[in-house]
Amino acid sequence: MNYKHPVALSAPDTPAERAHRPRWQWLVWALTGLVAAAGLWWAFPPRQVNVELATVTLGPFEQSIEEDGQLRLKQRYLVAAPVAGHLQRPDLKVGDTVQAQQTVAWLAPMVSPMIDPRQQTVLHQRVGRDQASQEAASARVQQLQTALDQARLQTQRTTQLAQQNFMAQAALDQAQLSERAAEQALQAGLAERLAARFSLAESEAALRQSVTPPAPGSRPADKGLLAITSPVNGQVLQVHQSSAGPVAAGQALLTLGDLRDLEAVIDVLSADARHIPVGASVSLSLNAQDAPLQGRVRHIEPIAFTKMSALGIEEQRVNVLVDLLPTPAPMAPGPGDGFRVDARIVTARTEQALRVPTAALVRDGSQWRVWLFDQGRARARQVVLQDRNAEHAWIETGPLQAGDSVVLYPAPLREGQRIQRRSP
Repeated sequence: MNYKHPVALSAPDTPAERAHRPRWQWLVWALTGLVAAAGLWWAFPPRQVNVELATVTLGPFEQSIEEDGQLRLKQRYLVAAPVAGHLQRPDLKVGDTVQAQQTVAWLAPMVSPMIDPRQQTVLHQRVGRDQASQEAASARVQQLQTALDQARLQTQRTTQLAQQNFMAQAALDQAQLSERAAEQALQAGLAERLAARFSLAESEAALRQSVTPPAPGSRPADKGLLAITSPVNGQVLQVHQSSAGPVAAGQALLTLGDLRDLEAVIDVLSADARHIPVGASVSLSLNAQDAPLQGRVRHIEPIAFTKMSALGIEEQRVNVLVDLLPTPAPMAPGPGDGFRVDARIVTARTEQALRVPTAALVRDGSQWRVWLFDQGRARARQVVLQDRNAEHAWIETGPLQAGDSVVLYPAPLREGQRIQRRSP
């Protein structure tokens, strides 16, 4: 059999024994705890937070509305055909410069329609008829001329007999009236002969056109063309018909305009349009490289229209018309009709305002605060805003002065926390 030897167990310390233990042991434990805490503090000290800083400034503050729009001509001239005709192929292209009263298009008379053999036979018969009418009119004129000569002889004989008292005065009057009637009949005959001549010329012209039609692509004599001139100095903006062909009266041929006389059309929300004063300054940017164009608000249209936004929301918008101010140097290439622009309309401006960047603002309930850089530590300061825009906030009241440094895009900070400027 296996036997286990008994193990002697020591009894725990009694309160009396602990009371008689030496006090220097407690001092050792306390010093050990202090050394451990100092080691932890040395190993993990509170680090400084790197932040971006900006300076509180005193300067102009602007409230503005930023929208996009487009440039357009103030005056656009549409050149149209005054009458129906055959347009000659134009030589002008889009962008060509024209001067006032310069010929920009030529119109030729309309070509007669094609004639079939039946109509050609009818025209031949018409020419023969008109020739016969002219011959009859010529014979009639000769007959009337003979009657007039006879009337004149009769008047002469009657006059002589009346002077010798062999003929009554009534017979003389009758002879004179007959002579006058013969003269009038002769004039009518001459007119009929002239009308017959014109009718014959018309029939011959129609027959000539049917016998010798114009060759394809042939151009009529220049003396038969109608010149259409430009009403203004400018450029060709659009060619509505670039080839030769028939045109109707009033049909558009060219669009002309002076690109030195442009305006901008900016559509803004109807709620914002009420805050835009006439004469407000406007900055128009074509791109990021060129200097922006400057302008003034000339007119705000009194009627709104519905426009779908990029998010699919219906908006009521109003057109704002802007006059461009003269530029010191022409742009190369210059702006044109329909060019897109980014507009910044200044609705209010203050010359002396205490400004901080909007990126430094932190919402504190219903108030605002900023973090001030004070000798390497963060200090929270409550501020009251007068107004703000996309770049700056106008401080109405608050413990800030021009030249103070504030934290931009502040992360969660504690009052008095050590901070330092972030290296660029």
